[in-house]
Amino acid sequence: MPDSIDLHIKSVQSKLQLLLKKFALLGKENMQIKNENENLKLREKELVTKIEILEQQVHILKASAGTLEGDERVRFEKNINQYIRNLDKCIAMLNK
Repeated sequence: MPDSIDLHIKSVQSKLQLLLKKFALLGKENMQIKNENENLKLREKELVTKIEILEQQVHILKASAGTLEGDERVRFEKNINQYIRNLDKCIAMLNK
């Protein structure tokens, strides 16, 4: 009887050791996935910013070529007016 208990305890211990190793491995994998996720989020922000800049450049090129029409022209004029208002605010703050 004591031998069967010892065998059972050793079996449980070996299973526990295996579970602990798997837990540690999954913890490392989880950390790697979290880091990769953060890197992807940063990359996404960079790409969104780059897209916005490129869209602005397209509008500027179209405006300089005189090919803006309809809604594009209105949006472009609104953006330019917003930039001018911001510049006016900055100039006013500098003059104080």
